[in-house]
Amino acid sequence: MKIIYSQSYNAYFNIASEEYFLNNFDDDIFYLYQNSPSIIVGRKQNTIAEINHEYVKKNQIPVVRRLSGGGAVFHDIGNLNFCFIIRNQKKQESGFQKYTKPILDVLQTLGVNAVLEGRNDLTIDGKKFSGNAKYVKENDLLQHGTILYMSKLDDVAQALNANPEKFNDKAVKSIKSRITNVSNHMAQFIGISEFASIIIKHVADMYDDAKYYELIDGDIIAIHKLVDEKYANWNWNYGKIFNYDFTKTIQTKGGSLQVSIAAKNNIIEKVIFYGDFFTIKDIDTYEQLFVKCPHDYDAIKNLLQNHPANEYFENIDNDDILKAFF
Repeated sequence: MKIIYSQSYNAYFNIASEEYFLNNFDDDIFYLYQNSPSIIVGRKQNTIAEINHEYVKKNQIPVVRRLSGGGAVFHDIGNLNFCFIIRNQKKQESGFQKYTKPILDVLQTLGVNAVLEGRNDLTIDGKKFSGNAKYVKENDLLQHGTILYMSKLDDVAQALNANPEKFNDKAVKSIKSRITNVSNHMAQFIGISEFASIIIKHVADMYDDAKYYELIDGDIIAIHKLVDEKYANWNWNYGKIFNYDFTKTIQTKGGSLQVSIAAKNNIIEKVIFYGDFFTIKDIDTYEQLFVKCPHDYDAIKNLLQNHPANEYFENIDNDDILKAFF
């Protein structure tokens, strides 16, 4: 069992590391890491249906798709993430009990009455502090989870405050739960670094072959390559095989404006503008400009720079169009 505690707070790097370890090491792995503010979405989710796009854009929050299924989660430095990679699981166990138990055992020793509840959540007094997910590759298991330790819970709520009613799609939706920080339930507060050390020691004691491992230059170079090719790539994080319809209505100085979008693989196939606005040019022609454009903020913004909204609408500008598209 290799025990690795990441020295990076970069979400792209840390999520890519999980895949790198899975595919390039033969040992079992226990991986612990923290990320700067970021959103991590499940393998089968429609990313833009999960996030509060305006908040994410304003705060420049990275959005990263992971290998495993399940719902979207918000990470920050106050959130500790753990990952078990276990080899040669010829008979896959159902559920999440085995590889969440080490975390629960640590919390029990610290006087926190935490339990596994429902399918994959760890809770304290009915409030969720950890969501867990898994990915299976042949006989190898990757199971990982979050631990809200001293996170900014208002940021969690705002970053994931998407409106699912805008979307008609078949992607997996996140289930919102009441959440809490572990540190709020401790009789005596300890910092997140000390908490991480306690977890690492406990896991090390569980395995006779446990040894600490620091990434070498070759590991780091290979992980950065995976980041560049996949985990920081729009096609992976936003453009994954989802067909959906999107509708949003806003009020502008020029009247009400509704945008209806049909998209495939997050590439726009059709746009229709509705509302009581007045036009300067033919709107049918304007709608065609968006076809084959990614449903992506920067892509739409660049298109609008070449085709300003105020050339087609009275008292409706580019900012209004961007707001309606997201």
